Amino acid sequence: MVAVAQLLRGSHDQVRPGLFRGTKHLFPPDLIRAASGSSDAAAIAAEFNNPIYSLIAKPEIATILDLKGKLVGLADEYGTITLSMRKLMESHGLRRGEFGARIIEGTSARWACLRRGDCDAVVLGQPQDLIAQEQGYRLLGHSTESVPELLYTVTAARRSWAEENKPALVRYVRALAAAFRFVRDPHNRDHVAHVIMQSTGSSEPIARQTLSLFLEPDRGVLPKQGEIGLDGLGRVIALMGEAGALKGPLPAPDRFVDLQYLQAAGVQ
Repeated sequence: MVAVAQLLRGSHDQVRPGLFRGTKHLFPPDLIRAASGSSDAAAIAAEFNNPIYSLIAKPEIATILDLKGKLVGLADEYGTITLSMRKLMESHGLRRGEFGARIIEGTSARWACLRRGDCDAVVLGQPQDLIAQEQGYRLLGHSTESVPELLYTVTAARRSWAEENKPALVRYVRALAAAFRFVRDPHNRDHVAHVIMQSTGSSEPIARQTLSLFLEPDRGVLPKQGEIGLDGLGRVIALMGEAGALKGPLPAPDRFVDLQYLQAAGVQ
């Protein structure tokens, strides 16, 4: 996912350099926490929707229940990766407190923990999860089995700053939409696979497996043009509520978005 993100963020090059100090790439839980306080930040475009995160374990661990008493490397405790993975484990009968959890930010760092043997299982994204399976580590499940629809990352901006820079933001959204169309176009598959190989050091088969996982069939990992799915954002809010990261009554998802830039760009 990192390599595809770099392709998408290259759309910044199509607008005036230095302009986007007012934008940020955020996980929705971070945006929700900030906007629930004093920040006037809002999501203006989606970058990733349904992330496919894998629970990868040592070869001798055959099932999720075998993780009882073991150490699992997770991400941010109240981020969507960990929340969806905890739901996956609970659906297989493994409850909170029955395994050790270590918060490790970044797929690469979690992959290193598994390789060192310090973690019995970790949550990995692409291409590391595919590389791990190629090397004999065991796939125990995917996050999408328990949480099929999420808004995973967004481009966010302060509303006040965005209003002052609306023409440029609309150009940015148009460029982002063009980047998504480029990545999704089968005619560009060789180029996108090459970028994944360069960015991650993965082999060509792994790079192509990553794209196939996302797009054959289309699993909704990538927005079509940067459009924001309010249902996916609502699912994030519900997960945060279940985990105790938000107190009820839970806010409506449209509180955290500003769709005018997507609408002005003809995207949403």
